Amino acid sequence: MDRDSSDEDDDLRKLTHQNDTPRSSFQVEVLEPQMRRRPKLAFHKAYLFALVLPILIVLIYFSADIGSLFTSDISSFKFNTVSDRTRESQLQALHLLNQQQSSLLSLWNHTFVSSDNNITAVRLDDIKAALLTQITLNKHIQQTLLSPYKTGNTLRNGTALDSDSAGFGFRSCRKVDQRFSERRTIEWRPKPNKFLFAICLSGQMSNHLICLEKHMFFAAVLNRALVIPSSRFDYQYNRVLDIEHINDCVGKKAVVPFEEFMKMKKHHAHIDKFICYFASPQPCYIDEEHLKKLKSSGISMVKLEAAWKNEDVKNPSPKTIKDVEEKFGSNDDVIAIGDVYFADVERDWVLQPGGPIAHKCKTLIEPSKLILLTAERFIQTYLGSNFIALHFRRHGFLKFCNAKKPSCFYPIPQAAACITRMVEKAGSPVIYLSTDAAESETGLLQSMIVLNGKTIPLVKRPPRNSAEKWDALLYRHGLEGDHQVEAMLDKTICAMASVFIGAPGSTFTEDILRLRKDWGTASLCDEYLCQGEDPNFISGSREVNHFCGTHRLGGAVHAPNICVMQLGQIKS
Repeated sequence: MDRDSSDEDDDLRKLTHQNDTPRSSFQVEVLEPQMRRRPKLAFHKAYLFALVLPILIVLIYFSADIGSLFTSDISSFKFNTVSDRTRESQLQALHLLNQQQSSLLSLWNHTFVSSDNNITAVRLDDIKAALLTQITLNKHIQQTLLSPYKTGNTLRNGTALDSDSAGFGFRSCRKVDQRFSERRTIEWRPKPNKFLFAICLSGQMSNHLICLEKHMFFAAVLNRALVIPSSRFDYQYNRVLDIEHINDCVGKKAVVPFEEFMKMKKHHAHIDKFICYFASPQPCYIDEEHLKKLKSSGISMVKLEAAWKNEDVKNPSPKTIKDVEEKFGSNDDVIAIGDVYFADVERDWVLQPGGPIAHKCKTLIEPSKLILLTAERFIQTYLGSNFIALHFRRHGFLKFCNAKKPSCFYPIPQAAACITRMVEKAGSPVIYLSTDAAESETGLLQSMIVLNGKTIPLVKRPPRNSAEKWDALLYRHGLEGDHQVEAMLDKTICAMASVFIGAPGSTFTEDILRLRKDWGTASLCDEYLCQGEDPNFISGSREVNHFCGTHRLGGAVHAPNICVMQLGQIKS
């Protein structure tokens, strides 16, 4: 170490010696002659020009009065700009006032509910929540009216705007009291060797999970154990769900995986009765391909039969437990019922928080432990305890939504305005984005979600990075890259958010709302995107007539190869 220190001292002395005065004096000696050789005349001409130019400008200004030439035009332009902005803000405020009037009338009409000739007041918490919404909307109307005169957080006269008034001293987006103690439930007591084979084929995973939950209700009513379908025939549920969690919650062997069921039947099972809940558009919502898959997995079966000949998935009729017992009750060992996703059976009972079956947990159908822990690690890494979750579905949603009335597909600027209002209401600093939208859409959306001059970040799950450990559990257990696992992870993160904004008409959103309701994370501010608003523009809402080639329009002859587009409103 001493040798190293002495070497450093020598190097320092050498550097100091090299930077001594002789080098700087040499530079001065070289520069001085160059400075002396500079022409003094050019130097004086530059000064003379700099002195004369301002005098010329002043003389020209006062003689021509240039300022007066532009004063009137500029002030007129400013006046027109402010006038236009004022008119626009007044129209926006009028729309919001109309919306507020409708909401207040709705609140008034529901303030009292008649029940058995007794007038019972609606819960105070519900009224408070509704009033908070109206107060927030009123603040938004004020800001809209003041927007033409606002610069930053102050008015043009210097008056400061109150940016904290939305809080009103307490949180408006508190959790919903689900009244779990008031649940109406049924005991699930499976009889020995009595099984219900679940058939769920409609839609994607979210539809299947809703179907599976209804099958559990049917199994409880019929006192049967539920058989989870094979991954050859359906999704691989054990990768996303905790099957044993269901049995632990119920306290009985109520759910049986397909592989375990086949072992019990010595790898050859027979469905004694195959009953279709819906007869139309096709019995059991099952095609020949899925029937072949079912048979190839070692299942033999009888001919399909319909419980109701006129039951259609497009218009399901309400059913009761008594209807289920009458149509699906049987002494056979193994029965199959399909597909019950669209079934309307005891709706209020099935949709209550925690579901219709008695159990000791918050919910029966929930993500696996690996997915739950991964979601918690992601939230701890990127989001924190206070965040909004947004399910922003776009792929294939334009055509789907426009077939509905009203449409549920919103232009990006309108969606951004709705999201920004929720950010202001919830007071959350970050948004988790679950979406299938293209980068062009999410990039525009991100740029437009701005509150008080600050951009609210949209956070998506990043691609796997070995330096990040939040998703290590999925990687170690071979679940990385599984689309169904990633979708369930998205649902879990959204279900844990402070506030959730969903996509109307999406079963993905509905499954998130189910989890939030069952877990007790649902907020008074949870809503669908732009809930209560129609899209401000809908494609296909205008009639388009094309006139190509030579056509006589209004008495004038138009030349060939010119197309004239005429737009007119479609008559309803």
